[in-house]
Amino acid sequence: MSTPLHIDGSQGEGGGQVLRTSLSLSALTGRPFRIENIRANRSRPGLRPQHLAAVRAVAALCKAELVGDEIGATVLEFRPITRPTGGFYEVDVTEANPSGQSAGAVTLIFEAMLWPLLFAEEPTNLILKGGTFVPFSPPYHYLAETARPAFQRFGAEFSLTLRKWGWMTAGGGIVEAAIAPIAALQGVDFKPVEDETVAGVAAVTNLPSHIPHRMARRAHNLIEQMGLKPAVSAVREKGDGPGAGIVLWQKQAGSSSLGRRGLPADKVAEAAVADLAAFLDNGTAVDQHLADQLLIPMALAQGKSSLTTGRLTRHTLTNSALLRQWLDVSIQINGEPGQAAEITIDGVGFKILSSE
Repeated sequence: MSTPLHIDGSQGEGGGQVLRTSLSLSALTGRPFRIENIRANRSRPGLRPQHLAAVRAVAALCKAELVGDEIGATVLEFRPITRPTGGFYEVDVTEANPSGQSAGAVTLIFEAMLWPLLFAEEPTNLILKGGTFVPFSPPYHYLAETARPAFQRFGAEFSLTLRKWGWMTAGGGIVEAAIAPIAALQGVDFKPVEDETVAGVAAVTNLPSHIPHRMARRAHNLIEQMGLKPAVSAVREKGDGPGAGIVLWQKQAGSSSLGRRGLPADKVAEAAVADLAAFLDNGTAVDQHLADQLLIPMALAQGKSSLTTGRLTRHTLTNSALLRQWLDVSIQINGEPGQAAEITIDGVGFKILSSE
C-alpha cells in the first residue's frame, strides 16, 4: 500500500470540499489519505451527516477501510482496497444522522462519487436521498442543466432524474442517476457562448400554488428587460416539508435563490436574476461555481483545458492547491481573488490500468 497523503482540512476555505475532492481522488488513484482539521473553518467543525454520507458512499465504491467515520470527527483515515466498482448503490443521508432526519446535499455526494465511477469497469445506477435544494450547495437543476452538459464535453456520460424535492430541514428528496464508464476524459477549452434564452423552474412543496407563479412571473419580466427570452416554469410539488426556490440556467452558467419565511416571492426571483445578470455582464466563459466544479475533470483530462470566470473564489483556489497535492498537474491561474480570472490546466490524462 502506498504512503498515505496527509491533508490539512483547514487549508484555504477550510470546508467540506477539501474532504470531497480527497475522497474522489483517493478512490481513483488508490492512494490512502489522512485528513485532519476537517471543516475547521465552519461554525460546526467536523463531519456532518452530508459529509459522513459521502465518506461512506465513496468508501463503498473501493471497499475502503475507514478510521474516524462518525459525526463530529475532525480526523479521518481513508484506505482504498480495490479500484472503483460500478453496480447499484443507494445513499441515504438520514442513515448518517443520529436524529434520523437530514437535508444534506445529495448533489455534493453525487459529485464525490461521479469521478471514481466514471472509471469503473461497469455502469452504475444510484439512488440518492436527502436534500436536493439546500443552502451552500448546487441545487439539482444546476447540476442537471448547467454542470452536466459541461462535464459531458470532457466525455463524461451520465443521466439524472429528480424523483422528489428535498428542502432544508426535512430533506427527503430523491435523485436517481446512471453513470456510463469511460476510458479517459478529454481536455476542453471553454469559451464565452451566446445564449438568448434563460430557462428555469420556480418551485414549492407544501405551499400555496400562487408562490411559484409569482416567482416565475417576476423572473420572466426581469429577464425580458435584459433583452433575453425567458422560459421559466412554475411547479407545485409534494415533499416531506415546505420549501420554495427558483433555479435559472443558461449554457455554462446558472443561479438560484431559496425562499424563506417572511421573504416575498418577488425578492426570491430578483436575487436569482441578479446573480445571473452579474455573470452576463462580465463576459466570461463560466460562472464562478462551475469554474470550481470543472477543476477535477480538467486535471484528470488528457490534454489542455482552459476557462475564464468572472470571480475567482476561495473554493477554486483551495481546490486548485489540493489537486496539486494529489496529482502531478500543472495549474495556471491568472487573476486575483474576487476578480475575473483565466485558468489553464495541463491534465494528467488519467487512466486506471487494467486489473487483468
